[in-house]
Amino acid sequence: MKLAQRLFYYLGGFAIGLILLFFFLGGKKASCDYGPSARVLKNIRIKKKAFSEQASNNMIKYEIDTADVSFLLTNGDVIFSKSNTKLDSCKIYFIEGAIKEKNVNMLIENCDSIAKINALNLIQ
Repeated sequence: MKLAQRLFYYLGGFAIGLILLFFFLGGKKASCDYGPSARVLKNIRIKKKAFSEQASNNMIKYEIDTADVSFLLTNGDVIFSKSNTKLDSCKIYFIEGAIKEKNVNMLIENCDSIAKINALNLIQ
């Protein structure tokens, strides 16, 4: 069998395999959150969120709504050096990011069933 013929068979089988994978995995919401920051943000995003009084007041003051907080939880960065991940019950994470061209940081208490946003501040 010539090299061109082997290459043709290989690429044909590879294409059929890709098509089958596309149909079997196409409808599933699979994601590739392998980095530590991405896993933490995804874990916080899927939980019910509660806002402290200070965070709610700052959201009104800085004109930030819950959609902006969700955007930050998708595109923000977890700063592990400022976070407290050694706690047993609820770990505390420090998240930074940009919302509406404003640099914002949040302090989130991530428990088993709820994520409480304790602080939301504008970075000057």
